[in-house]
Amino acid sequence: MQKLHQSLPEMIDQLKAVKIANDKPKKIFVFATLHYWIEQATLTALGLAGYGNDVTLGYYPYGDWFTDLTKFDLRRQNLYAQKVLELTEPFIKPVSFLTYRAPYISLPDALQKAVEEVTIFDTQYTLQIEDINKEWPTYQFRYKRNFEAARSIYNWLRTNKPDEVVVPNGTVQEFGIVYRVAHYLKIPVVTYEFSDQRDACWLGLNQEIMRQDTSAMWKAAQEVPFTAAQKKRIQAMFESRRVAKVTENFTRQWQNSPAQGAQSVKEELKLDDRPIVLLATNVLGDSLTLGRQVFSKTMAEWVSRTILYFMGRPDMQLVIRIHPGEILTREYSMVDVVRQTLPELPEYIHVIHPEEKVNTYDLIDISDLGLVYTTTVGLEMSLKGLPVIVAGNTHYRDRGFTYDPNSWVDYFKILSGILADPKGHALSKEKIELAWKYAYHFFFSYPRPFPWHVKLWQDYDSHPIKQVFSAEGRRKYGDTFRQLAGEPIDWAKVIPGGQN
Repeated sequence: MQKLHQSLPEMIDQLKAVKIANDKPKKIFVFATLHYWIEQATLTALGLAGYGNDVTLGYYPYGDWFTDLTKFDLRRQNLYAQKVLELTEPFIKPVSFLTYRAPYISLPDALQKAVEEVTIFDTQYTLQIEDINKEWPTYQFRYKRNFEAARSIYNWLRTNKPDEVVVPNGTVQEFGIVYRVAHYLKIPVVTYEFSDQRDACWLGLNQEIMRQDTSAMWKAAQEVPFTAAQKKRIQAMFESRRVAKVTENFTRQWQNSPAQGAQSVKEELKLDDRPIVLLATNVLGDSLTLGRQVFSKTMAEWVSRTILYFMGRPDMQLVIRIHPGEILTREYSMVDVVRQTLPELPEYIHVIHPEEKVNTYDLIDISDLGLVYTTTVGLEMSLKGLPVIVAGNTHYRDRGFTYDPNSWVDYFKILSGILADPKGHALSKEKIELAWKYAYHFFFSYPRPFPWHVKLWQDYDSHPIKQVFSAEGRRKYGDTFRQLAGEPIDWAKVIPGGQN
């Protein structure tokens, strides 16, 4: 937090010069834990205070979410955080929940269950494995932290009664606890998160933002004409992904190598003319997979049962694309799931490991059917006209261009039906156009303008407080700060011609 410590005096001076009067200020509680989120949330809190709100910043001064520390180290970290954050006064009231002492109270049953749910997610997220044991040290450690947080936050919110709670993520760790406690107490709560787009964030009112509920956005956008300029823009974005480049405000390459061409990848994988089914996995334990089951117990179970199904289909070729992000996994891999299901693969089942230099877009070009859990690859396959079966609860499920089974019976019935005539199930032009429209609005309408990414110091130099609160800055970011303060997003305003 040294950079924040150095920068806060100048930030406060700038805020004094630009603070906006508010005749209906809200009492807002902003929460964060982990040093990088505390830095980001401090700027978010200052922004909300700049719009005239009464803001409290609650925090736990932890360095990470998976390491237990001595009392001495925790006390030292806490004292330093307090020293830094006291510079935000009087605009923000900082509260350390490491020193806040709630009277002993028993948690309501609903919150006790919430602690258990979040702790399961934390264990899955930390160990990157879906089947967990509550006796494991990781579960026990996270349960202790989550239970203490639930008790303290529950007492503080009941006592102080804020009008609004603002918390990053809202699914895992203490972030998930704060979201669930606020929801239980019926306090409006806004969750927010960042993708690989700078100058933008995702916002969710009374929902976990990592669920990416695009229903309201899609309701507004679905009947609005899709323009040629919009299509050109989204096509350019996906083309940059295909060739492993970045575009616009995106910061990440989505492939570890550029496309080589369909014939090249067929030869490399020794594929023949039988229909090709592409199964694309997610990273185990990723935030976008936690609690996303529809009919399978876990993503691993879905992959395993699908492999066993294809053992009886030598007339097809199954290509399993392990997510490239698994290069960074700490424990378990989807490769292990495949090996445990089938130690020896037949010649018509192929596994592409995360480190292999195979471009996913080449695989899409040669495929006849896509199988996905929640990965965005399913949306991308739809853009190419492939029929896609979605097994998990992802944001593009039930949007009109995918197959969305709700049970194992439905899944295998749909799968068998498509495999009987893969070419005959290619998407119609209308559904392909619908998929492009959805992709456009997901990537360019759903993210809201916001100046300070969690990778804060890459942004702050070009987005100082005086710039964010200038006339131009207020036009660009003002709605987002009001939405952070609980104002619902007016999707008809975001998408002209749409309906809320």
